[in-house]
Amino acid sequence: MSVDKLKQDFETFGFFFESICSRDVRVYAQSLDGEVYHYNDSSGLEVDLIIELRDGRWAGIEVKLGENEVEKAASNLTKLAEIHKTRKPSFLMILTNTELCYQREDGIYVIPIGCLKH
Repeated sequence: MSVDKLKQDFETFGFFFESICSRDVRVYAQSLDGEVYHYNDSSGLEVDLIIELRDGRWAGIEVKLGENEVEKAASNLTKLAEIHKTRKPSFLMILTNTELCYQREDGIYVIPIGCLKH
């Protein structure tokens, strides 16, 4: 697939972006002796990445291209945190390709992939 064709196929580009983000998060989690999982339950709730450390701490991450999917991602993360009330997440994050890094009023971080570092 050429660069021009990929730019026109936003859905495929999104799959590639999620794959890159997953790889990066997995590398960082493994350096902390952690694992990365995908969450999908019988109610249809899906979260792209769950980081779990050996001591039981965990975090949820949704990977989204652009700002138009941030609200849906935040809703998924909030639902996941509500399901697991006994073990609250260390953080909830939406990993994006945008330029702005911020924390939403609900506490969820919106972080561009370029801000990840070890």
